[in-house]
Amino acid sequence: MDVPFKIARITRAVTEPVIMNPVSPHRHDHEELLIITHGSPVHHVDYVEEKLQSPVIVYVAQGKIHSFLPDAETLGWVIRYKNEFVPESRFNFYSGFSDDINIPLSPDYCSSTLESLCEIMLRTYQQEKPDYQVLKHLLSALLARLESDSRKEFLEAETSANTRKETFNNFLKILEYNYKRPEGADFYADKLNMSSRNLNLISQSVFGKTVTEVIETRKLIEARRLLLNTGKSVSEIGYELGYSEKSYFSRVFRKRTGKTPTEFRQQIPVIS
Repeated sequence: MDVPFKIARITRAVTEPVIMNPVSPHRHDHEELLIITHGSPVHHVDYVEEKLQSPVIVYVAQGKIHSFLPDAETLGWVIRYKNEFVPESRFNFYSGFSDDINIPLSPDYCSSTLESLCEIMLRTYQQEKPDYQVLKHLLSALLARLESDSRKEFLEAETSANTRKETFNNFLKILEYNYKRPEGADFYADKLNMSSRNLNLISQSVFGKTVTEVIETRKLIEARRLLLNTGKSVSEIGYELGYSEKSYFSRVFRKRTGKTPTEFRQQIPVIS
């Protein structure tokens, strides 16, 4: 992308050619927000398919292989921006620990707050010389609002809730340095000077997953990345991610994705 920020409406004039001639899976050199206000499009990220139910926002991290197939009713917005344009956003950080970041929205929210912000950004972007500093502030406001409303975050504002969120974020930071090791919930709870039961309660309240599920998700996101982007064998990838046996790694991968690592790799076309 040759500019730091872009925004456009998703209209029927935009979706009709894509429906007739679907776009192949591809990688982005930028972050992308798909704001779907109407319709039920199909979205693939790293070859995992999901049918979206509007209204919803979908975040696609830089480097992910994705494709988007709208239906005849699909309407909304697409916002693209360089990672360094809004580096403080938490979406990119959380994308490493969740298969997807989809945020359901209420129709009222979508038609009022969100629509107003997008309209202002579009008008600013369409100026002869867009003021990217203004666009940065507007996008930051949009992302901050979405992050606070996201089901991926703990929504209450009390001190205890903020403490839980801080503890959970510390867990993710420790996990990022250790997820390739064959460690479970007790290891991370010990690092945080707490019981694994309490860490599990925090993880479920903030992220909707147990500690074990978050660890497993992080490993499998990395496994998909290695299968997509390297020539390493399945055994090598499993061993690198802390699985002592290829068969166990394959069982875990198949349970989560519906395919063995070999089947997942075989479905991948050449991506330019």
